[in-house]
Amino acid sequence: MKIFEYMEKHGHEQLVFCYDRTSGLKAIIGIHDTTLGPALGGCRMWPYADEDDAILDVLRLSKGMTYKNSVMGNDLGGGKCVVIGDSRQDKSEELFRALGKFVDTLGGRYITAEDVGTSVEDITQVQLETKHVAGLPHISGDPSPATAFGVYRGMKACAREVWGNDSLKGKTVAVQGLGHVGYYLCQHLKDEGANLVVTDIFEDRVEPVVKEFGARAVKPDEIYGVKCDIYAPCALGATINDETLPQLTCKIVAGSANNQLKEPRHGDELHKRGIIYAPDYVINGGGVVNVAEEYNPAGYNHDRAYNRVARIYDKIQRILEISKRDGIPTYRAADVMAEERIEHLGRIHRMYIPE
Repeated sequence: MKIFEYMEKHGHEQLVFCYDRTSGLKAIIGIHDTTLGPALGGCRMWPYADEDDAILDVLRLSKGMTYKNSVMGNDLGGGKCVVIGDSRQDKSEELFRALGKFVDTLGGRYITAEDVGTSVEDITQVQLETKHVAGLPHISGDPSPATAFGVYRGMKACAREVWGNDSLKGKTVAVQGLGHVGYYLCQHLKDEGANLVVTDIFEDRVEPVVKEFGARAVKPDEIYGVKCDIYAPCALGATINDETLPQLTCKIVAGSANNQLKEPRHGDELHKRGIIYAPDYVINGGGVVNVAEEYNPAGYNHDRAYNRVARIYDKIQRILEISKRDGIPTYRAADVMAEERIEHLGRIHRMYIPE
């Protein structure tokens, strides 16, 4: 992989490789853009097939965080961390404390938090070595419920565009991925009377959702072709690709996964087919909004945070308006919103203030 060419093309600032012999830590921290403020983004733990896969993932995810923080109105840039390993068997206190030491060397340029494969307990161990963490249990806590609530609100905005009202009652939603966010999303959907079809690569996550919410389970490779109104990708990215896209029967793609489009052209194809795509870094922005509230000068407030998350409904509506007005796919309309804020705020004249 030509790393510097990729960084130049996509505007990345920094890529940090972290290795600790004692704990076996192999991590990569990506900082995309700090125009709006320090880079905030979670720490993902995943058994990547090779190092290039991990590098590409952290580069794509960190850029997504820049755009997410911009659209959500946060004065924060975009960053991400990936830890190479199996979250079900490779975790240890020393691993996360070693990670904390590396985060601390960046002096606040990067703020880490929970993500796929990590928990608030893991981040608490990171905090023992650095203050540059967010999503702590005694403050905002697990961001997953906020992320799920934002996805639910964004899904309703899409429903209003397709069916003339935002009710999800009676609609069939195919949920791929039943981790924390997927589980909480299913709870919201069941409460509104939606029909659920679900899957996950880990079978122990499927059974509770089937029992608690009356969902129908299918095998992981069957979820794409399920007859449904809404497809909700809530696992890893790139599930909208050449193989899966022709199988979709839905009217809406709206889920919590990052980088759902394998390539931009897949967003173009959804647009051509008349399938509404809720841009991932917008609809899944609830978690980062909740975490960012820890940095509010007035202190974290749950109601204020969730009121901001609820406005994802309005942001999705605005993106749909831009898409129709300009005749562009929704993923591009979201990019326009994000890039304009970064550009405008980045041009503000910086004044010298003596200490």
